[in-house]
Amino acid sequence: MSFFIFVAIITILVLDFGFERLLAFLNIQHSKLQLPTILHDIYDAEKYAKQQNYFRANSQFGMISSSFSFLLSLSMVLSGGFGWLDTQLQGFVTNETLRSLSFFGLLFIANDLLTMPFDLYDTFVIEERFGFNKVTPSIYLADKLKSYALTVVIGGGLLFAIISIFNSFSTYFWLLAWLVVTAFGLFMSLFYSNLIVPLFNKQTPLPEGELRNEIEKFAQKVSFNLTNIFVIDGSKRSTKANAYFTGLGPKKRIVLYDTLMNTMSTDEIVAVLAHEVGHYKHKHTLKTILITLPSTLLMFYLLGLILNSDALAQALGGTAASFHLNILAFGIIYAPISMLLGLFGNMLSRKYEYQADAFAAKAGLGLQLVSGLKKLSATSLSNLMPHPLTVFFHYSHPTLYQRIRNITS
Repeated sequence: MSFFIFVAIITILVLDFGFERLLAFLNIQHSKLQLPTILHDIYDAEKYAKQQNYFRANSQFGMISSSFSFLLSLSMVLSGGFGWLDTQLQGFVTNETLRSLSFFGLLFIANDLLTMPFDLYDTFVIEERFGFNKVTPSIYLADKLKSYALTVVIGGGLLFAIISIFNSFSTYFWLLAWLVVTAFGLFMSLFYSNLIVPLFNKQTPLPEGELRNEIEKFAQKVSFNLTNIFVIDGSKRSTKANAYFTGLGPKKRIVLYDTLMNTMSTDEIVAVLAHEVGHYKHKHTLKTILITLPSTLLMFYLLGLILNSDALAQALGGTAASFHLNILAFGIIYAPISMLLGLFGNMLSRKYEYQADAFAAKAGLGLQLVSGLKKLSATSLSNLMPHPLTVFFHYSHPTLYQRIRNITS
């Protein structure tokens, strides 16, 4: 049995890598097509050439970095490296919970060190070359240390809780683990901007003035209770602009990147926020949570069925079932199911984006939203011609062309 699981793991890894490389190739070829007329005003000839160069640089770099990650994973499976690490830890750590934590901790550190050169190149070479990077070495190092601390405290704490549940209540592991992860996810939805974001960025209330007045006027017009409007110093890391809606209930807040405020007019910003309000009005966040819960429950139920299987651990080079080896094997085997669920999630997300766009257009801000979306794409040097298959499999938003046609139709 372990041999067939081993073959299945190798097959999934190879097929996934091959399929992603096929999508990347198709995406590069499709990006060369002539832009539709309604997108002609986004880039002039010089900037469009820059966008194409940026896209090619990222595509080529993505090919190299993904190939490295694939070969690393494949070599670990083929050589029994995961089982070897488990065997080594058994000689030093007798407690099963601590051994699992040590296993994942060592893998995290090794993977981060091996992939850090790619991250550094992406940040300080590619993003720097095209004028996006604002990260200094000191900011990069500080972000890394903070991320490590959060991984240990939050990731390690959540993993400890799940392993402890498995060791103490294996029969109902799937249900209890699901409840813990769900509760944690809801907590983070409510308090992420209050607890995590301030560790990396400064958030300040949007000051009184024309922009705040227009946002509040719009919120009152559509009967949307909004008091928390914040500006985040995104310019300390990148010139790219963004805005997002976060939180639930009384904890909801709108966050504007300072780069967005430097790029768009007041009407365009209000239009972008109208889109975000549209998500709230249609209860998209709540619907997404309710849809995600059963799929997460299914994952934990299936995981609970195989966590005691010796065959899964042996497929990765182990000798007997262990939480860390089994969950690692499960993560690979579950990938096709996860992809199918992700396809459904992306289709639903794209539908929600159309609905939010329609809400802004119905409020009389359709043209301003189109203008704002074009500026967002221009400042990010976005690929305006992604291949339809790439959109279908990976895009949570419709393409800019699709959104503009939907808004103006």
